[in-house]
Amino acid sequence: MKEVRIHARAGQGAITTGALLGAAAFAKGRFALAFPSFGAARMGAPMNAFVRISDKEIRLRCQVYEPDYLLIMDPTLMRGFDVFAGAQKGGIAIVNQKESVDPPAQAHEVKVYAVPGNDIAQEVMGRPLGNTAILGAFAAATGEIDLPSLEKAIRARFKGKPADQNVEAAKRGYDYMQKLLKKNGG
Repeated sequence: MKEVRIHARAGQGAITTGALLGAAAFAKGRFALAFPSFGAARMGAPMNAFVRISDKEIRLRCQVYEPDYLLIMDPTLMRGFDVFAGAQKGGIAIVNQKESVDPPAQAHEVKVYAVPGNDIAQEVMGRPLGNTAILGAFAAATGEIDLPSLEKAIRARFKGKPADQNVEAAKRGYDYMQKLLKKNGG
């Protein structure tokens, strides 16, 4: 079983991100469980979403404390929280930002990739909501889901132009990560 923890602020699409990731895993023929956790339900409040992906039925229902993967939708959270706490050695973190990331991830021995998901979304959709671009990058970095499964999940969630735009953002995130991995030697 692989576990994902998503760090975001309320209103940044973390719940949708988790739901799409779970649906994409399910579309690929795997079991998935996605759920959020938040305190005060107000815009901008820090919150988490969690996803478990497995080839077997998932019975574990608690929060993810030792994630294999981290999706950090708002890099400002790295200043006030240890978003890498409990991360598995050799895990992967994808941070939604342009610049390279210089967090304390090295202490946790996590591979960290910066992907400009919000910029991709702004270019494609006219809104800086980079969750589908980050999911595309996640697909390229981990292989836990693939683009056809992600597209199926997106098209089940959105219709018409929003579906097309989110699929395009996911493809661009995927391509961005592939170039990043090639540049960094895999």
